[in-house]
Amino acid sequence: MIYVTAYSNKDGLQKNLTLEQLSTLDWNWYWVDFESPTDEEVKLLDSYFHFHPLAIEDCLHELQRPKLDYYDDHTFFVLHSVNREELEREEIDIFLGECAIVTFHKEPAPSLDIAERLLKRSKDMSKVDEYFILYQILDKVVDNYFPIVYEIEDHINEIESNTKNLSMERLLDELFDRRSELLTLRQTVHPMRDLLYRVLNTHHLEGVRDRREYFADIHDHLIKVADIIASNREMTQDIRDSYLSLNSHQTNRTMQILTVISVIFMPLTFIVGVYGMNFQHMPELNTQYGYLVVWIIMIGVSIGMFTWFKRKGWFD
Repeated sequence: MIYVTAYSNKDGLQKNLTLEQLSTLDWNWYWVDFESPTDEEVKLLDSYFHFHPLAIEDCLHELQRPKLDYYDDHTFFVLHSVNREELEREEIDIFLGECAIVTFHKEPAPSLDIAERLLKRSKDMSKVDEYFILYQILDKVVDNYFPIVYEIEDHINEIESNTKNLSMERLLDELFDRRSELLTLRQTVHPMRDLLYRVLNTHHLEGVRDRREYFADIHDHLIKVADIIASNREMTQDIRDSYLSLNSHQTNRTMQILTVISVIFMPLTFIVGVYGMNFQHMPELNTQYGYLVVWIIMIGVSIGMFTWFKRKGWFD
């Protein structure tokens, strides 16, 4: 599907135009959005807009690294948004030309919908151009990172406090899931941060220099998101180490108790083994109180060894 929005001083802001109307009327700027385009619509990138073949090829290959390429009559951007439901990266490609911006994405992009609504509410349309739309798209893509990061942070805090009294194995599984999500975000945010740095320091985009403070604000947001991600990854590492240490401690305590029990039963086993031998000439076998004496000895040994281990602190 292709959506066309354009503005002229005479007709104002117009939506749902056709590509033929773009050619017949004089527009101050126009925005063409390719959403889940068909094969025939994809061909328009070449036949109608005459974009560079390499840029078109990048559009067709999914999940290119966020980047910025300069061509003779247009600039090509690759952005990464994040699907909040499935936490998967989604690519948004942008062609920026003189008085024109073309966006291309294979999945619905909420960031573009938000940018379009803001565009409709703009009071001073004389300040709106293709760079204003580029700023709105970038701003909304980056702003959508924050709810995802904060949601992951809340999950990490729940794991740390363990309010649901989950088992340690279950907690570690959830913790590693959160670390995987943070890794996905880091692989998205860091290249986007580098992209904004290039945009701020380029000499090819005059419209960016005119709105440098706005694009710098987006860059600051990306730095903040990157810091939050790094902080949360450190937190998950600390929690993981704490749980593993606790698990190791519990294992050692269990082994310690089993060792004490084994040591207590060692002399008892020796005594029972000696008197369980089938020799006819064993002096103690004919003793009247031999059985009672053996029991007294085994109970005494057990109590004595238990008391000794208790004083050594093995049961503390």
